[in-house]
Amino acid sequence: MADIEFFFDPLCPWAWITSRFVVEVADQRDLEVEWRFISLAILNAPKFAADDEAVANGGTPQLPPQYREISAMGTRLLRVAAAVRDSYDNAAVGRFYAAAGDIMHTSGRSGALWSGEDPGDVVAEAIAATGLPAELSAEATDPRWDEVLQFETALALSRTGEDVGTPIITFDTTRPEESTLFGPVINRIPRGEEALALWDALLVVARTPGIAELKRSLRGAPVFT
Repeated sequence: MADIEFFFDPLCPWAWITSRFVVEVADQRDLEVEWRFISLAILNAPKFAADDEAVANGGTPQLPPQYREISAMGTRLLRVAAAVRDSYDNAAVGRFYAAAGDIMHTSGRSGALWSGEDPGDVVAEAIAATGLPAELSAEATDPRWDEVLQFETALALSRTGEDVGTPIITFDTTRPEESTLFGPVINRIPRGEEALALWDALLVVARTPGIAELKRSLRGAPVFT
């Protein structure tokens, strides 16, 4: 059994930053992270449907128009990640996520999606960077993996409740229902002792019954390195 479960969508920049923090802690504490999936496309499906209805009735959509393509890119990457786990193992999923995150976020490619530009073949590049067979690219358009994405998204929400996003972390897999939180949402990657101090504080919060929310709206621009 892994020590930590990390539910991610590769397109979320905040989840990417938090995932590097978790890897930093896992490396220092010799903890195993199980990489699991939560789909922003699935989470936002009701909003997409509401936007379609609003537009049909002459209203204004809630979400930016490019968000559908951004969510679709996340779905394609998650389908490949599900196929990687099916054919290989959790470690391969972690490497694929690391490669996809470097391409999308560290290199700044995700900005192209938001500005409506072509980000390139991110799926194929991430597969190549992970050292996996190029044939895996076909899995990005195979809807049979959507059942896995639906199941794991529902599993994550069953531990936190609805109206959350990514990342979702189960801090203690021996008590998943009592130690799962949305977040932390951080704009930079804590390193070294700072990372351990933050992790220990989060463990206390995650394991304390009754805590539902800690939040402040102010945040800096994301820093991916």
